[in-house]
Amino acid sequence: MALERSSGLLLHITSLPSYGGIGDFGPAAYAFADFLAAAKQRLWQVLPLSPTGYGNSPYAALSAFAGNPFLISLEKLVEAGWIAPDRITGLPGHFGNVHFEEVEQRKWPLLLEAARNFLAHHDEQQWVRFQRFREENAFWLLDYARYSVLRDKFRSGAWLSWPKDLAHRDAKALLQLQQESRDDLEIQQAIQFAFDEQWKALRAYCAERDIRFIGDVAIFVNYDSADVWTHPEIFEFHEDLTPIRVAGVPPDYFSETGQRWGNPIYNWEVLEKRGFDWWVDRMRRAHALYDIIRLDHFRGFEAFWAIPAEDETAIHGEWVKAPGAALFSALRDQLGTLPLIAEDLGLITREVDALREQFDLPGMRVLQFAFSGRGAHNYLPHRYVTNTVVYTGTHDNDTTLGWWQHGTTEQEKSAVYAYLNPAPNDVVWTLIRAASTSVADVCLFPVQDILVLGSEARMNTPATPENNWTWRMPPDALTAEQAKGLAQLAELTDRDGWVEPPKA
Repeated sequence: MALERSSGLLLHITSLPSYGGIGDFGPAAYAFADFLAAAKQRLWQVLPLSPTGYGNSPYAALSAFAGNPFLISLEKLVEAGWIAPDRITGLPGHFGNVHFEEVEQRKWPLLLEAARNFLAHHDEQQWVRFQRFREENAFWLLDYARYSVLRDKFRSGAWLSWPKDLAHRDAKALLQLQQESRDDLEIQQAIQFAFDEQWKALRAYCAERDIRFIGDVAIFVNYDSADVWTHPEIFEFHEDLTPIRVAGVPPDYFSETGQRWGNPIYNWEVLEKRGFDWWVDRMRRAHALYDIIRLDHFRGFEAFWAIPAEDETAIHGEWVKAPGAALFSALRDQLGTLPLIAEDLGLITREVDALREQFDLPGMRVLQFAFSGRGAHNYLPHRYVTNTVVYTGTHDNDTTLGWWQHGTTEQEKSAVYAYLNPAPNDVVWTLIRAASTSVADVCLFPVQDILVLGSEARMNTPATPENNWTWRMPPDALTAEQAKGLAQLAELTDRDGWVEPPKA
């Protein structure tokens, strides 16, 4: 899949300085879109928009299909007539990092109230759109609503701790749930409709300004999720529905004991016999949400690190082959050529490269990885090919300034000076310029790097359980002068969308 030569910024929605204590689809999102347009940045990358569970990680979501309700803007709900303006006063403001517990305590009751108002008092056009939304998303929406209602009711950990008839989805138990909790099920679906309406409006606003969204699809799903509760047959489980093996990665740059993610492993044999139907549905949904899809942990589609479920670390896992070629062939047959980016970082083998190249998927390069020795030279710009997406760093890296100050050895610093010759206080923008001037079709920069922020602005530290995903951009941090500088760089490096007129 060919990508247009372009550049963009990585900023998750939760990191916007929105009203209410967490970034959302409200005015701050539109202001950021205006900044992107002024800066001639044509891509906005976000992390998964899914509802999060324990740890608040978007990569350990409660659903691979649903949207995170806390991304819904209360201000936009006021505009839509779902809730009165005075009901949303006194919430946390635009400043400071996300405090997820406070956001849930303050915002969730207001979302429920707004959904009830909509269901009781709606105009005809909204109701028609709601019914269409339910029909188009029937393959996941009701089961997600059931899961959400039950999770709220029992509040006792994962779904396996629910009463057995509900945990095992007994037909009579589900019918009783439908009868007894009809209103609550409607509310959950209305909240998802509000998410969908606001996200579509933001996407349309960006599209008018030639800005496309890149969205993440995490390869694995969380054990405590609507997906696993609804489809246990497509995972490696014992008869009691506990995992046999779980996913992770072996010891690496980020952790000496590896990373035990804990996600259940797919039963690929069952999925392949079914034509990968669940994956087809999942990618259909992702394609409806995003313009371009970044496949997180792409190497897991060729082979994945499987860890015995009883192990506490990832040390004693093993590589197990996955039917990646058969899966991507099925996706292509069912959905056509999808706009995909392969996150091919980590321990990459010839087989992983071959799978990516077989389906002509762009790979990724991270400049922070480029200076640690000859084995890392593939991350240096002179080794790039056009079908590449280059980052200064990703959400899993420290900010470039933090990396320079705390994460580099003297040997790495020497290599940076030899290769890029940065001025002492210009290392971050030197890397940004190096990515922009490379032959890579796409370059993407975390907003923290545009703002030249240090480790205090890091989004995630892999293999650590706390203080992740909370960073928010300060209000008014992005300036017209920064937009002008980015726009000039985009113009000079032919990333602004300008097309040379044909010669006479």
